[in-house]
Amino acid sequence: MEQVFDGFLELHGDRLFGDDAAIVGGIALLGNRPVTVIGTERGRDTKERIARNFGSANPEGYRKAQRLMREAEKFGRPVVCLVDTSGAYCGVGAEERGQGEAIASSLVEMGGLRVPVVSVIVGEGGSGGALALAAGDRTLMLSGAVYSVVSPEGAASILWKDTSRAAEAAEALRVTARDLVELGIVDDVVDDAGLGGEGFARSLSARLAEEVDALAGLDVDELLERRYDRFRRMGGDALCRE
Repeated sequence: MEQVFDGFLELHGDRLFGDDAAIVGGIALLGNRPVTVIGTERGRDTKERIARNFGSANPEGYRKAQRLMREAEKFGRPVVCLVDTSGAYCGVGAEERGQGEAIASSLVEMGGLRVPVVSVIVGEGGSGGALALAAGDRTLMLSGAVYSVVSPEGAASILWKDTSRAAEAAEALRVTARDLVELGIVDDVVDDAGLGGEGFARSLSARLAEEVDALAGLDVDELLERRYDRFRRMGGDALCRE
């Protein structure tokens, strides 16, 4: 957020329970265009990772994201989501406060949002915790990212009761960016190799501006219809390719 966007101003809280540090959101400039930016944050050192719950959001995090999306719609700002999480937090408190409902409501909110939504899987996209910020008009993935319904270790444990078969599970799950483009789950891959921090930030910023500009030129009804059709096609097309 600091390098790809200009003038980022963070906004806090879901106005219902609290402020979840695992999800960061606010207003920024993408080029000359105001946008709402929402992203998962894992933290950079041990202390910060603990404070941010290692990027696994509670319900208040997803409800904060929903609040910011509704605000973006009100003021006509496109939404950009940056996703890097192993999944939503599955603690007792999160379940008591409605974790499943919060994720489902995020999907509904994004599905009907009357402004462009572009999501980027920038590291790990884990299960519904990632999908809750990736159900937009365009989903991009960095070339080194992964995106899956479950971790390879989790899948190996479920299927074979043996986490040592994680590599076999990963191959079957097809979690890489190229695989997911082929399956129609992800729209395109953003190469993040060999550019360095600043070079990559400039490259991603330009790509996001290009995607947002293309979507901003669509009529709202067409935008919503395309978004709906995209997700209706996704399951059937992916299964047919398999």
